[in-house]
Amino acid sequence: MIFAFAPLAALLLGVTDIIVPWETLLLSVLLYVLIPLAAGYITRKKLDGSGNPERITHFTGKIKPFSIIGLLGTVILLFGFQAETIIEKPMIIMLIAIPLLIQTYGIFAIAYGWAYLWRVPFTTAAPAALIGTSNFFELAVAVAISLFGLNSGAALATVVGVLVEVPVMLSLVAIANKTRPFFTNE
Repeated sequence: MIFAFAPLAALLLGVTDIIVPWETLLLSVLLYVLIPLAAGYITRKKLDGSGNPERITHFTGKIKPFSIIGLLGTVILLFGFQAETIIEKPMIIMLIAIPLLIQTYGIFAIAYGWAYLWRVPFTTAAPAALIGTSNFFELAVAVAISLFGLNSGAALATVVGVLVEVPVMLSLVAIANKTRPFFTNE
């Protein structure tokens, strides 16, 4: 994410003849990846420095409601700004959602299937397949809004991505949990 996002975004945007300054791409990575990563690292080091792992559990328990409120607020705002398009143009939503569904289930099937064939333990296979399947829409939403605005087609595509990805990822977790007995244990 840190090293590959900006070059990949520049490449893909270049293919579509959309010009986005490198400074904007790098700033997006800094704001939405590096700063949160550094903040998390510093927080964990400060809490874990005492050798008491219960401090981390206590901290995450206290902050969890705020993270849920932030996530719900963001989703409500995003869907609110795109609600008219979502309701009035369901075919556009389907044209975005169907390839995402095929891609997500396809990548999961390949990754999870190979993990099974290679006899990878479930505790590694399931998370690896899920991470490989994820589209990192949280970063895509942030970049799309920063570059093109809340009412743009790019923001709509990322909002639909979030709308599709959340229930699909939950279904993949259910599939992984049901197929757990087929994998070796650690």
